[in-house]
Amino acid sequence: MTAPLEVLKKVYGYERFHPLQEQVINHVLEGKDALVLMPTGGGKSLCFQVPALCREGLTLVVSPLVALQRDQTAALQSNGVAAAVLNSTQKPEESEAVLAQIVAGKLKLLYVSPEKLFSGGMSARLSAWKVGLIAVDEAHCISFWGHDFRPEYTQLSRLRQILPGVPLVALTATADPAIRRDILAQLSIEEDSVFQSSFDRPNLHLSVLPGQKRFERLQEFLKDHPKQAGIVYCLSRAGTEDLAEKLCNLGYKADAYHAGLGTEARHKIQDAFLKDETTIMCATVAFGMGIDKSNVRWVVHWNLPKNLEGFYQEIGRAGRDGLPSDTLLFYSYADVAQQLKFLDDANPDRRELLAAKLDRMKQYAESLMCRRRILLSYFGETLEKDCGHCDVCENPPETFDGTLVAQKFLSAVYRTQGRATLRHCALILRGSHAQEIIEPGWHDLKTFGVGQDLKFEEWMEYGAQLINAGYAAVAYDRGMSLQLTPLTSPVLKGEKTVALVKYVSFEEKKAAAPKPKAMAASDGDPELFDHLKTVRKKLADEHEVPAYVIFSDKTLKDMTAKVPKDSTEFRQVHGVGEVKAESYGPIFLRAIMEWLNSGR
Repeated sequence: MTAPLEVLKKVYGYERFHPLQEQVINHVLEGKDALVLMPTGGGKSLCFQVPALCREGLTLVVSPLVALQRDQTAALQSNGVAAAVLNSTQKPEESEAVLAQIVAGKLKLLYVSPEKLFSGGMSARLSAWKVGLIAVDEAHCISFWGHDFRPEYTQLSRLRQILPGVPLVALTATADPAIRRDILAQLSIEEDSVFQSSFDRPNLHLSVLPGQKRFERLQEFLKDHPKQAGIVYCLSRAGTEDLAEKLCNLGYKADAYHAGLGTEARHKIQDAFLKDETTIMCATVAFGMGIDKSNVRWVVHWNLPKNLEGFYQEIGRAGRDGLPSDTLLFYSYADVAQQLKFLDDANPDRRELLAAKLDRMKQYAESLMCRRRILLSYFGETLEKDCGHCDVCENPPETFDGTLVAQKFLSAVYRTQGRATLRHCALILRGSHAQEIIEPGWHDLKTFGVGQDLKFEEWMEYGAQLINAGYAAVAYDRGMSLQLTPLTSPVLKGEKTVALVKYVSFEEKKAAAPKPKAMAASDGDPELFDHLKTVRKKLADEHEVPAYVIFSDKTLKDMTAKVPKDSTEFRQVHGVGEVKAESYGPIFLRAIMEWLNSGR
């Protein structure tokens, strides 16, 4: 068996693993299952790609989108790895060629969609192949409680019967506790095989602005991001086309992407964005999961997303290379009204769940607490202190000692024994005699009516702040009821004080909204960086692959900072493995020398 660190350096050109990556890889190489929860850009792919290259046999990678399969396979092939795709878009002779490679034992990784996996006799072939590892990417798609539930993913439990004893690693960047429980149950993974890194993406700046005059605000935002690739997520197909046209009229290289376009048109538009021919993509949520572009510098939400999982995943398209990137959400009551209309057409079994998740999204948009705290608490993670890197932290509101308020609210959560929602707790504290309070007998609780000094809206606001700060948690798979957390007890015992932001209306909060603060980061001479990007673009066009497949922005920045003069120095650049050093080293070294000799 090849050593993981040797594979990392030789194939990928990286010096070391992140701590959790190494744990997962060693765990999987011992033949054990794993559920891996890491943020976008956190290095999830290495958790199955490295074991695949260390051990014997074929690694089966279940991936939901053709574009994602294609791009990840291209990236592996550029590193000299024997990888291929099987999907429904291929011609019969292409599929047969891949199958022949598998039978001959020439492939290390096979990317396949769940639909393809269980059609056309594929499942019968699986048991004959020498499969050494199963990887389920975007594993949240298996969960009914998730924002991107895909029924075909529920078939994946059959792999346990078809390939008994083969270790399985499931990976996702968006899973709240309810979704995590569902993944473990459906894929028969033990709780002690969960590996979770922080969902925090510290390189992302978070900000929210009112929806009024959003086009003018967008223009100001774009002035701070000249020539940088970005995505604007819109709610409607017409909205993407209208916005793209307006931006093109202003001289931007913009295009629209949505599910209403034909397959060929979507591929063409997507490829133009990946190859840096289009700078701004105005898109619906149909665009994104299949995009593996590392140098997206910003993401704007033109409208309010329907939940925090989707929002988190979409802003995660920015800064995958770890470099500073901006996110901006426009918010208005009209957006909320539009999302509520969509709920009318939703599956009745899911309507209450979807409404509760929309409410959490609304809380994020309206809150004057650290936005990163809110986002992370949704995924069951507690931030020890405010991030200092969101619009709220940069313009902090005044707080008051809300310990007594917190104790009253958390007491209601405690006494209802995990059966009451946020609304129920607010009604209990207000002393409401509504049927939903009387029927379970909550009017007999000691906390009933102890909060009549505050309005219902105030209790809803303070309750939301406490949830967002991690003092209580919403169980979406248990009727949206509130549950206690490890932070609850110290507050109830008077061992910890709680600071809350005083309730004000949304209009008051956003009356003097600050301009989003743009970020910039560059190592070395920016002109050399631009020169190397031009070289990369030419190579990408020649090889008909996205630019990042040649080298990521992070690699080019390290190249710009180190200015390598020979092949030995070039191999020390972050992200340069042996195959790429041989394939592209002479070209980039020549480009660097030409630039230096030009006297710039």
